[in-house]
Amino acid sequence: MLKTIQVRRKPGETKRGVLIADGRALPCALGRAGPSALKREGDGATPAHAIMRPLWGYWRSDRGLRPPSILPLRLIGPDDGWCDAPDHPSYNAPIRLPFDASHEVMRRTDCLYDICIVLDWNMAPRGRARHRGSAIFLHMAKPGFPPTAGCIALGRRDLQWLVARIDRRTRIVVMR
Repeated sequence: MLKTIQVRRKPGETKRGVLIADGRALPCALGRAGPSALKREGDGATPAHAIMRPLWGYWRSDRGLRPPSILPLRLIGPDDGWCDAPDHPSYNAPIRLPFDASHEVMRRTDCLYDICIVLDWNMAPRGRARHRGSAIFLHMAKPGFPPTAGCIALGRRDLQWLVARIDRRTRIVVMR
């Protein structure tokens, strides 16, 4: 299993990066505001200078087989969502739809969450801080690697390769 993964900005760019794992350099998309050590809800930044660990993942069974992984993987259902409302008790946690507060739908019409790994940014056991950022995932990139809302996005094959080699002890470090 991979012990440490580094994510760096691609030279001369803020919204694209390179994920370095096991001697491989994989292209990735970063948040529209680039990496930031001062991550805030809705700022579009990817958390920098923090050690994040993968917790579990999701996948769409109607769009592919379960990727090999030691991490627990859950099927994404039509009622799966993620709360991104800082003042709600379920902030930065999975929720069931329908849901009245602000949220993301996990079963998207695009491919982004066909394979999606939840990172422990602003989550228990360290505790959740309001407005500190939510839904920081490793997920699939759109063609051309446009920026994310703060996540790290990889091409399908690269994400499948990575998911097969990480566990809850893997450290993901985003550099500025």
